[in-house]
Amino acid sequence: MTVFAVEYVYAADSEAARDEHRPAHREWLNGFVAAGRLLASGPYADGAGALLIFTAQDEAGLLQELKQDPFNVQNLVSALKVTEWQPVTGAFADYA
Repeated sequence: MTVFAVEYVYAADSEAARDEHRPAHREWLNGFVAAGRLLASGPYADGAGALLIFTAQDEAGLLQELKQDPFNVQNLVSALKVTEWQPVTGAFADYA
């Protein structure tokens, strides 16, 4: 498995909708936690977006999975960036 850093940029004026869909979003994320594929996730302190650290076979497959995130289904993410990441120290180093 490869490690990927996924950055979400939240759509403007989407805070209320994100609050509404957050339970479904977290349930979706918890499926990846249970499968050992989501290593960490959380919003940026300024509320502009979030960082999610996934493992996946490849970027194309991960992008397909990300389309199923309720935040993406509801168009609450205006941009996302997926970057292959190679952690060398710290808690995620064993995943590289």
